[in-house]
Amino acid sequence: MRLCIDWGNTRVKTALFEADKIVREDNFTEEEALTCIMELAEHNRPEAAILCSVAQHPPELKALLQERTELVILNNHTLLPIMNAYHSPDTLGPDRLALAAGANHLYPGYSNLVISAGTAITYNFIHQNRTFRGGSISPGLDMRFKALHEYTDKLPLVSERGELLLLGYDTETSIRGGVILGILSEMDGMINLYREQYPDLNVVLTGGNAPVFAGKLKNRIFADAQLLLKGLNTILRHNVR
Repeated sequence: MRLCIDWGNTRVKTALFEADKIVREDNFTEEEALTCIMELAEHNRPEAAILCSVAQHPPELKALLQERTELVILNNHTLLPIMNAYHSPDTLGPDRLALAAGANHLYPGYSNLVISAGTAITYNFIHQNRTFRGGSISPGLDMRFKALHEYTDKLPLVSERGELLLLGYDTETSIRGGVILGILSEMDGMINLYREQYPDLNVVLTGGNAPVFAGKLKNRIFADAQLLLKGLNTILRHNVR
């Protein structure tokens, strides 16, 4: 059994794997994560664990895990099952490497574009020769809603829940339509740009806000909420035999 930990900007997600199968998945707040992860490790005794952190995690987490299992910290020095051609690896979020590894493992032989809709929206391209080439980053759903509210005097803070209209009839529906339909247009446009160069492109949508967009894109995609965790498991298996 292997333990994979995704310490994100807003939530902490974990999965226990047996081979390539998830046997348990959990989702924690930052405040409860340390205690809950230690309980997971104590109760399940994983043979190895991997930590992917894009936010500040408790400094004692690493030492506590190392006492209980073989730990891999995902960073730009970690052995990968793919090539990394990013020109500034020190600035590359480890979550993007995990997404690339997961897509390459699940869809080998294809060029893959992974769209991760979280705090930010990242576009991550993996060439069919198993090389991560980079991509792009844009503001995420909640960030756009908050920016409209915080950088103006009168616009309210709007949720994604509610009517989604092209022609908004009030401020709330105008903001919701502008943000969500704008992101959908961005995603479809990016996919089309990639497909002009890579006609065999496979597209995977993931991230906490993926359900908002999954059924509304014009392009054919695969939706996989667990892609990052699957990628972490792929990297962990590459490092621990």
